[in-house]
Parts: sequence; structure tokens; C-alpha cells
Amino acid sequence: MEDLLQVGVITTTHGIRGEVKVFPTTDDAHRFDYLKSVLLDTGKELCELDIERVKYFKQYVILKFKDVDDINDIEPYKGKSLYVTREFAVPLKENEYYIADLIGMEVYLEDGKHFGTLMDVMETGANDVYVVHLEAGKEVLIPAIKDCIKEVDVENGKMVVHLLKGLC
Repeated sequence: MEDLLQVGVITTTHGIRGEVKVFPTTDDAHRFDYLKSVLLDTGKELCELDIERVKYFKQYVILKFKDVDDINDIEPYKGKSLYVTREFAVPLKENEYYIADLIGMEVYLEDGKHFGTLMDVMETGANDVYVVHLEAGKEVLIPAIKDCIKEVDVENGKMVVHLLKGLC
């Protein structure tokens, strides 16, 4: 399991006073209202940034960090990810999972045969879709619905699926 969960990506600066426009990678963008800080992945290390102010503009979150008061201080971090530790993650409901915990999971068929590795999760309007990479190099898209996803074992990194007719 991942210890850090991505909550957003800095897309660009906002104004000249050090604010940034963040594309949220969380289901609830308003979760930033309750965060005191985030971890910035600089590419070399993780830096904790205290949040001073949060605003919203269209699908973006505008963040102002404490002690970052100039556009030049934050400009190098465009495109960089923002994370929180698991203790600050939004609590999950039953049968909900953090995407970070699903990526890399081994996928098995109901008969126990290894099927592939979950490589990505596509978020669609109706339901998520799991991208499973098969050993032969092919990819299969599996809808994240009860008819297809029979078991998810995050602790052991294992998922059991039922393939509906036409999926493979």
C-alpha cells in the first residue's frame, strides 16, 4: 500500500503573489478546505507546504502557500504533484479503494488463473474502468462493477474478476 496519496497537480501559477492553480486528483476538490499542508514532490524530494488560503475557479483549486509570496518561488513546480499522507486521506466507504492501492495489483480469474496486472484506473461518469495489462502485451478494460469485480484484497495486492462476455 502506498503511504502517500496524490491530491492534485500544480498546473500553472495564478497571479504574481505565489498562488498556484491545482488540478485536483481527488473525488472531492473541497477536501483542500480541511488540509493544513500538502507534500510537494519537487522531483528530488518531498517538501511540506503549509496552506494559507484556498479558492476555487472552475474545475481548479487555487492554493496560496505560507511563505511563498512571489511567482518566481513557485514557477519551477508547475506540473509537480501534491500529496497527503494516508492519515489525512478521505475515509473510504465499503467497497471503495484508493487508486494508488489498486495500481500494480495482480488480477486473477475466478478459476484462480493469473490474468494480468492492473496498470491504470480510468474514471468515467458511470463507473471506473480498470486497465489490465496481459502478459501477451494486450490490454483489457474491465468495468469496476459488482458483476465483474468479485474480490479486492488490498493487503495482498490481489483482485479476482469475472469476465463478462465480449470483454476479452
